[in-house]
Amino acid sequence: MLGELKGETLKIAVCIKSVPDTETKIKVASDNKNIDTADVRFITSPYDEFAIEEALKLKEKFGGETVAISIGGNETTEVLRDSLARGIDSAIHVKDAELENLDPLSTAKVLAAVVKDGGYDVIFCGQQGAGGDNSAVPSMLAELLDIPQVSMTVKLEIADNKFKSEREIEGAHEYVEGSLPALFSAQKGLNEPRYPSIKGVMAARRKEIAVKDANALGVAGNFTYDKRKMRLKEMTMPAARPQGRLIDGDMDTQAKTLVKLLREEAQVI
Repeated sequence: MLGELKGETLKIAVCIKSVPDTETKIKVASDNKNIDTADVRFITSPYDEFAIEEALKLKEKFGGETVAISIGGNETTEVLRDSLARGIDSAIHVKDAELENLDPLSTAKVLAAVVKDGGYDVIFCGQQGAGGDNSAVPSMLAELLDIPQVSMTVKLEIADNKFKSEREIEGAHEYVEGSLPALFSAQKGLNEPRYPSIKGVMAARRKEIAVKDANALGVAGNFTYDKRKMRLKEMTMPAARPQGRLIDGDMDTQAKTLVKLLREEAQVI
């Protein structure tokens, strides 16, 4: 069973994802199904930083425990240590060859297996993982756990086992109220993430990260390639953009030439 707010403490889970640094030049691996990870630096998905910060703020207000959870290979270890360095209390690394490159639904099912019996009052996710940008895992996870969810959260208040949340919707903001336990996906604007301190980084190096595989979670054999609802067939780089054309002449000549090109070559007018 998921937990309820007991007194003035909270147990908070933060689901995070390791992604290539946003400044990395991505290359497709030789199998055409993955990116080439050689010389790639992995970081915490930027939206997850808002989730981490909100978890830390709630702990500072109510006390309790914070846990970072991530699925991935060796690159995930340093990302979890980054969470620990920011102030998260402990970390769980889900690491198994069967669980690599999961689709959103499979990811949500594995995360549900991790948190379902953890007694968590609040679960945070970034509103999307940079890279895939599916924006699907938080909602799927909440549905699998059968708890309330608020996506695109930009403001959150918790008191007396209740929450009030403000979320972004297209062209407006929406206000949602409900009871804990609940899941929130964090949007930019929810807070200003803190940076790890030198003291935090040193402390994080001494903390043990719990590693769980598919057997430990009771899901071995459930996520083999043939059982996944979504399968990646091929990954390719975008087609090269055609080189731009410089139009010579004065402004009138340029305007006339541009209109002619739009009409005769681009055929958009």
